[in-house]
This record gives sequence, structure tokens and C-alpha cells, in this order.
Amino acid sequence: VVIYFFFFNDTATTEIYTEQIVGSVRCVQETGINAEYMGKAKITQIMRTQYKAIFMLFLIFGSNLNILCQDNDNDSDNTNFDDGNVGADDTTQPASEEAQVPEIIDGFTPEQREEIDQHSENHEFQAEVGRLMDIIINSLYTHKEVFLREVISNAADALDKIRFLSVQNPEILEAEPELTIRIEFDDKAKTLSITDTGIGMTKQDLINNLGTIAKSGTTAFVQHLAKGGNLNLIGQFGVGFYATYLAGNKVTVTSKHNDDEQYVWESSAASNFHIIKDPRGNTLKRGTRVTIHLKQDAYEFCEQERIKKLVKKYSEFINFPIYLRVEKEVSKEVPIEDEEPQTTEEAEKRDEDLEVKDEPEDKKPKTKTIREKVWDWEIINDSKALWLRPKEEITEDEYKQFYKTFTRDFDEPVSWIHFLAEGEVEFRSILYIPKSAPNDMFENYYGKSNALKLYVRRVLINEQFEDLMPKYLNFVKGIVDSDDLPLNVNRESLQQLKMLKVMSRKLVRKTIEMIQKLSEVPEDDEEEEEEESKDDDEKEDEEKRQQQREEKKLAAERKFNDFWKAFGKNIKLGIIEDSANRAKLAKITRFYSSHNTSRLSSFDDYISRMKENQDSIYYIAGESRENLLVSPIIQGLLKKGYEVLLLEDPVDEFCLQHLQEFEKKKLVNVAKSGFKLTEDESDKKRMKKLKKHFQPLTDWWKKQVTELDNVVISQRLVEDPCVIVATEYGYSANMERISKAQAYSGDRNQMGANNKRVLEINPNHPVIQELLERVKEGADQDTEENARTLYDAALINSGYSISNPVEFAKRFYKILNGAMGVPKDASIQELELDMEDDDEDENKDNERSEADDLDADTINQDFNTNDQDNEQNFNNDYENNENSENSENSENQKDDL
Repeated sequence: VVIYFFFFNDTATTEIYTEQIVGSVRCVQETGINAEYMGKAKITQIMRTQYKAIFMLFLIFGSNLNILCQDNDNDSDNTNFDDGNVGADDTTQPASEEAQVPEIIDGFTPEQREEIDQHSENHEFQAEVGRLMDIIINSLYTHKEVFLREVISNAADALDKIRFLSVQNPEILEAEPELTIRIEFDDKAKTLSITDTGIGMTKQDLINNLGTIAKSGTTAFVQHLAKGGNLNLIGQFGVGFYATYLAGNKVTVTSKHNDDEQYVWESSAASNFHIIKDPRGNTLKRGTRVTIHLKQDAYEFCEQERIKKLVKKYSEFINFPIYLRVEKEVSKEVPIEDEEPQTTEEAEKRDEDLEVKDEPEDKKPKTKTIREKVWDWEIINDSKALWLRPKEEITEDEYKQFYKTFTRDFDEPVSWIHFLAEGEVEFRSILYIPKSAPNDMFENYYGKSNALKLYVRRVLINEQFEDLMPKYLNFVKGIVDSDDLPLNVNRESLQQLKMLKVMSRKLVRKTIEMIQKLSEVPEDDEEEEEEESKDDDEKEDEEKRQQQREEKKLAAERKFNDFWKAFGKNIKLGIIEDSANRAKLAKITRFYSSHNTSRLSSFDDYISRMKENQDSIYYIAGESRENLLVSPIIQGLLKKGYEVLLLEDPVDEFCLQHLQEFEKKKLVNVAKSGFKLTEDESDKKRMKKLKKHFQPLTDWWKKQVTELDNVVISQRLVEDPCVIVATEYGYSANMERISKAQAYSGDRNQMGANNKRVLEINPNHPVIQELLERVKEGADQDTEENARTLYDAALINSGYSISNPVEFAKRFYKILNGAMGVPKDASIQELELDMEDDDEDENKDNERSEADDLDADTINQDFNTNDQDNEQNFNNDYENNENSENSENSENQKDDL
């Protein structure tokens, strides 16, 4: 059993063969019971169908299980067993003719069946290699770019193997002590090469591993370990290498093992391959070089930035350094060359004209700076797998820098959590909450999200796993890495949905814990205060310490408010979608309330402020807090000191409809009927009398307005005569407004007509009392119109839309006419005007304007003349004062001027 499960360690395979073992036990039991009726051919058939499980059973029970069967050709009709006979007696009873196996089975006699078994030809199943390679290459992978991931993963496995073996034998690394992966491309030859300094392959390894499809060298390596070892090797299936043919039409593999010479393996994905000793000799020292001759539609993989992007995407956290040979521009100082060469005569003439001067010995030659292109190795995976380190050793700055590295986000995260999950499946994870929400978060809400990336042994498997995190947490960014996930052959999806569900539950739980921690207000540490009390008394007074604590609480509150502003809608959607975590999400949820319209409150805050006998949490939904706060629906509640949650987000009412209660406190929408405040006996008696007193009005009004479901006496109205509320299961004004705004809401008018409403009247309002008296005396047409107008006004005031605004406007104008002393049915007549009087008035106005223009010109000329005279007089007087001998008089004249 140990050997069996060691070789067949896949969970799905184990379940299949376990069923086969159980089935074989039953077959053996049945064989033992009916052995006297079954011939050798029948037992042989059972053993062939269950040969694997039968083999296991014989290993376990071989010493105790012994089934003896006789040939049908013998005359004996009995079958003996060593450990128990079928029947009560030791002597076997002859079988009756009716119980014997018929002579002909499936048209063959026993003799014919035996001849078939003895003389039939044996052949093995044949596979068309070219067709099989085509299926592996073109049908196994969904993205062409994954070939680079597969080759780098194979290289990492080779490096892991040599490092593992070097622990016991360090000399194995003497040929090449550096463990690296290097990638280079040739744009002219259109080739891409990946070289590693791993364990390498011998000639026989090349034949076995690359020449045999689905032969995994990594799997064989693990199976040959004595006790397994804790290795994070990636390869499992032995087909990853053939992904290179997604991008290449020919692949050349050069490999050097310490125990063999350097060999070259080459194939074009056909039915054959070539292998030869490398004529260049030992150029690798140790390791493997895979060169892919790219197809025409894969020339993009010769681009430097494209390769760099793919390595960072899939293999950024590989343990070994990955280098890419890149082209760079560098600055270089070069000496300045002489100008155009001169002839001998010109040079002699110039020497005669020049004076001979001694040059200093330390004079430097003139140089200039040029830009030169060079090739150099650049490391690509400089980021390390931070989640593999213990969180106690990681600083806050390291967490922030790692977030910016793998998310390419410039802002720092709001919060993060680092954990190791154990149990049914083991994995490590780091989850982050970003500072701001992406612009298309709800536009692509039901699409695939790449915020959470799944790694297996530090290799990216998929960044769009929909089952790892629910939709409402699509803003959470992070990494999940596991060593024992059951992958499909293409390593792009998991085999078992159950393991995904387990991982999802743990991720959601940890995410909610992170958000809950973010929402908590830091409390004072009493022990810490006692220890520091002496120092505080000496340095700071109690007032300052209290101020610091308040500032700390306000900072934490502002931090959570920023989170809620960005992702609060997601949490509300989680209450709607995730019933398992609804109670936990409700503790995080925040709303504005009538207690403080500028500060968010939790349900716990609301409960702490509830009145003594209050058993419900009241809320109302609408377009804005300002409109809700003055709504007539909640005026009675506010007057009696009750707090009401103000829901202004369109999703809020949907959210609380799914929540229904919190901490055994029922959530009540006060915009619906059936709402009642706590009453004593006197209140109940008074309400009963009021209903009886206003019954004529309520019955009459209900008949007049067909949209009404009922007309009742209100407990919530203070100043308004009446208000409209929805029935218990009907649409509130806010829900009706949202439903009508939907693009596919159907007939919007019919929606309002089918929605029954309840009219609540204020028994203390004089209009309602007057309307009651008129109904008792006999309602006329004016009373009906007034009642209808009052109903439409209540609709508008309650947030509903009226079905016929034109008729409402006509009735309103009639009431306005009566209020202004104009007959209600006054006819509209055209006003007559005297046109001749208008012509005379127009002429007079023209003459008056011309005279005004003339007077204005004259006044302007006079002002200009006076200005010139005054300026001249001032200058003359000033000159006379300067020539005056009496300085005192001169100064006085200047002052006068």
C-alpha cells in the first residue's frame, strides 16, 4: 500500500483505485461463493478487469487468501477453499443442473474461448506522434506566452536539484558555482535562448526526458529521493517543455552533466529528433541551454521590453536570479581627432609662422563625450518572495515597498495582512487594501479581476481566478502561494473545485478581519498608563495626554472613513451577496444618522444611543441627507427623541432589506406602513377613538383615490396634514425612483400604478379636520378636488412622482385663484391695448433722450474748459510763490492752492 500510494500520490487517482480495490474485494467474495459454478475462463476475466486492485489484494491478503478453481474440462464439479467453505458442511454438495453455467457464453463455447486466449496475437496501442504533439502544443495552452514561464520553471527545477545534491556533495558545484538563469535573444537570427547552470542532462537523459512525451525528470527525481525531502519543484507532468513549440518551429537543447559530455538535442516537433555530441566541446561547464527558433508570428518575443514584461509577470519571484542581455546606451569620453590632414608644404609653412613654445608636461588631451550602445546583463527578478519570510522579521516599509512593486501603484496601501493558512490546504498569502478604488471597479464588476494572483511554488499560475475571492472584494490586492495545489496539465487552472472553496473561505475570513481591525478605534492601554504615570506627571499634564489620545482616535477614524468612502459600496454588496459573512460585514457597515449628519455611525453606535424601551433600528432612504432630515415621515420620531439612519446611497435600502436584523434588533423602514411606536394603554385608547372619529373621512378618501391601499391615522406627522408611505411589501419612494431609472425597467407608468400606497393623515391638522366636516355634510366637487390635490401634494412631499402632473397643475391654479380673490372658473381673455398712445409716448421719449444727450455734451465742454483754467492758475501762482521773499507766506499759499 505504501509503494502504491507513493507512486500514485494524486488525490483523484487514489480515489479511483480505492474504488477498484473495494470492487475487487466484492468480486473475490462473489467468486468464492459461486466458485463451484464458475470456470477458469470466468475467473480469468475478472482478474483481467481488476488486475491492479487484485495485485494489491494479493500483496496484503496473499497469505490468507487462496482461491482454487478447477478447469471446466475436468470431471470434478467441486471447488475447495482453504479458509472457509460456502455452506454449512465440510463436504461439498454436487451442483444441480439448473445452477450450472451454460455451455455457450456470448456465442462462444468454453473450448473456443480457451483457444482464443491461448493463440491470439498481442499488440500494443500505437499513437501517431505528430498528431499527439499537435494536441499538446495547440490544445493544451490558452496563451502563447506561457512557453517562457514553462522553460524558466524547468530551469529553476534544474537549479533546485543541483542545490539539493550539493548539500551532501559540495564538489558537484565546482564546475560552475554560480546558480543563475540567463536569457538572450538574437533579433537577426530570430532566436531566443534560456540558459541555466543547473544539474544538466546526460545523453540518456536527453533521450528519456525530451524524447519521451509526458516523461518528467522532476517527478523521477522526487521519486528517487529516500525520504522525499522538502523541495519546491515545479515540474510534474513532463509536457511543459513542448510549450516551446507554441512560439518556435525548431528547438535546440544543449546540455552538460557532470557525469557526461556536452550533447545537442534538436527537433522540429515532428515524429523524430536528433542528438549528437557537441562539436564545440564543453562550453556550458554545467547546465542546459534551450534555443527556440521563433515562428514568424512570434517575432515579438525578440523584443527586449516584451521579454522583460513576461519574466516579471510569471517568474518575478523565482528563487534564482534571472538575467536578461539588454542593449544600453552609455556615455564615453574619447579623444578629439585632428581635422583634415594637411600636405607637407602646408605643414612646413605653418611651422615657420608659429612660435615655438614649451608645453606643460601635464597637459591632458582634448576629449569629447559620445553615446555608445553596449550589451550588458540586467537582473529582472530583483523582487523577493516576501510572503515566505516570517512576518515578525518584515518591517512596515518592506510591506509598503513590496505592494508598490507587484501592483505598480504609486500610493501606499491602507492596510495589509500576512498569514499562513493550514488545514485541508496549506498556503501563504499577503493581502492589501489599496488607498483608492479603480475607476472601472463597478463597470467590470462581473468580469474577471486580476487583483489577486495565484502562485504555485513562486510561479504565477493565473491572475484571474474568479473563485478565490468573491466579487464584492474585488478591490483587495494580494498574492496567494501554495506548494501542494493540484494543477491541471496546462498549469492554468486547479483540478479540484473543493480546494478552491476552502481557500476562498480562508481568504474572505482574513480579509474581513483586516477590515474589522481597520474600523476599530484604538483604546487606551491601562497597564501602559500605569507604568508611564510617573513620567507623565513629570513631563505632561493630563490634559495634553487626553488630547493626544483624541488625536489618535480621530486619525484612526479618518483612515477608516477614507476606506469607507472608496469601498463602502462593496461591503454593502457583500451583505447582499454573501449570506455566510453577513453578520460580520454588518459590524463594519457605516451610515449617517439624524444624531450626527456629518459623522458616520455603526450599528453598535446606534444601539448604544437607543432609548430604553426601543427594540428596533429605524431607517429611511432617499436622495440626500438634507432632504431626508426634513421629511415629514420622520418628524414625529425626531420630536420624540428617536434616532433614524439616513440612507442616501442607492444600494443602501437593498442592503438593509437583506440584513433585516442586527444583534436581535429588527431593522424597520419608516417609509412603509405598519410602523408603530411604543404605546401605553392611554395611547391605545386615544388611537382607537381617533380611528372611529375619522372613519367617515378615511372610508370616503379611499374610494376617491383608487391607487390607495388604505387610509389610516398617523403617529408620525407633526406639521404636515398627510403623508404617503408604501405598503409593507411594496416599493418605497426611493425604491420606486431607482427602479424607474433602470434602463430595462419596462413600463414605468404601469409600475407606479401597480404599486399600492397608504395615506396617513394628521388628526391634529386643521385642514384634515375641515375636510372631515365637509365629508360629513356631503362632499361636493370642490371637496373632491381639494382632497385629490392634497393627495398629489403628499405624493410629492413623500418622494413619489404624480401620475398626471397636468391635472394637478389645473387644480392648483384653481385653488390659487380662490386664494387671490379671482373666481375659480374665470375665463382667459385677451388684453386690449391702445396702440396710438404708445406711438405718442415713443416720440416724447425720443425727444427727451436727444435733449439729454445735448445737455451732456455741453456739460462736458464746460468741465474741460474749467479744468484747463484751473491748471493754468495753479502753475502761475506756484511760480509767484517760489519768487516770494517771504517763505512763510509762500508756504501758506501752497497749502491754499
